[in-house]
Amino acid sequence: MKIYKLGEEVLRQKCEEVKPEEIDDSMRQLFEEMFQTMISANGVGLAAPQVGIAKRFFVAMSDDEVRRVFINPVITKTSAELCDYEEGCLSIPGENENISRPEKVSVSALNEHGKPFVLEDVDGLLARIIQHENDHLDGILYIDRGNAETKERIISEFKKRAERAQKKAAQKEAKARSIAAKIAAKNAKKGNA
Repeated sequence: MKIYKLGEEVLRQKCEEVKPEEIDDSMRQLFEEMFQTMISANGVGLAAPQVGIAKRFFVAMSDDEVRRVFINPVITKTSAELCDYEEGCLSIPGENENISRPEKVSVSALNEHGKPFVLEDVDGLLARIIQHENDHLDGILYIDRGNAETKERIISEFKKRAERAQKKAAQKEAKARSIAAKIAAKNAKKGNA
């Protein structure tokens, strides 16, 4: 699966709730593909908008190695105690920043079978993942919660990367058209001979 990068519109959209009838075998297959994509990219969480889907769900696998699916998650409680943690994001590769978030969270959601569940007073890495991925569903990236100068630098860098990639793609396309035109001209010449 393609992981969408900073600058792509879907990452800034507020996602729509998943309807119960949408939770079917094809959606469960999608969750499996998301887990595979996340694991191969060395991630611990992956939200729907990161794979181009503006729906309210994410997958997570914390240090306990349990695969969890959160559909229509709602953070119901956060602790007053905050903790700092160096966050990164598969949509912002190569960047990290210390972000302060509540130490514990409680969350309610649906699992991959559409069954409701609640996790109370989750802490550690899983609490961090839940908050980070839930932010994605509201179009919020971790850089929005950090240092403003760092955010500006990262956005500027990703804009330059996107422009370079676009220029490279245009050059590749122009070269392919040139080769195709030469082949067509050569074949036309053969046909007249």
